[in-house]
Amino acid sequence: MSVAARTLDAEQAGRRIDEVLERVTAAGDGKAVAAAEELVRVLMDFYGAGLARIIDGLRAVPGRDTADTLDELLGDDLVSSLLVLHDLHPEDTGTRIGRALAAVRDPVEVVTFDESTGTLRLRTTGTGGCGCAGVPEAQQQIENVLACFAPEVTTVEQEPGSATREPALLQIGSRPPQVAPATRATAAGRS
Repeated sequence: MSVAARTLDAEQAGRRIDEVLERVTAAGDGKAVAAAEELVRVLMDFYGAGLARIIDGLRAVPGRDTADTLDELLGDDLVSSLLVLHDLHPEDTGTRIGRALAAVRDPVEVVTFDESTGTLRLRTTGTGGCGCAGVPEAQQQIENVLACFAPEVTTVEQEPGSATREPALLQIGSRPPQVAPATRATAAGRS
């Protein structure tokens, strides 16, 4: 759907919000009214912050390429989540997953993504082989960043990192150790 087709008149949106709040108020539940009003405030703050980031990103910087500006905006978690929410994000799911995973501290790679179930299988790729991506804090970081960039991912499963490691460095000297002359003569006499 195009941006123009999704545009909502601000006055019309304001009337719809008022109508919904009036219906909630008419129901007579004070807690529900307070919750609905808070929801509207939080959503307004959320969208306002995202739009402010878009405006900041679009401010012209002399010599700056438009593609760089777009890439920066798409890399912003809040802007990206707003674009995904409204089906306006120009990148496909795989690209957005890659962008999200590039933002995590411990390197991981995509093994598979099942669009029908929303399951993303990852493998730790760090050279240390510590498997840090499997610890709860790292797992939560991955899930949080994916929620912004690729909410289609509903489950993240970790596979252990590759079992093949670089072999340990074996240091070999350039020549055998020197044997003292007297020891050589003694060793030769035994032969």
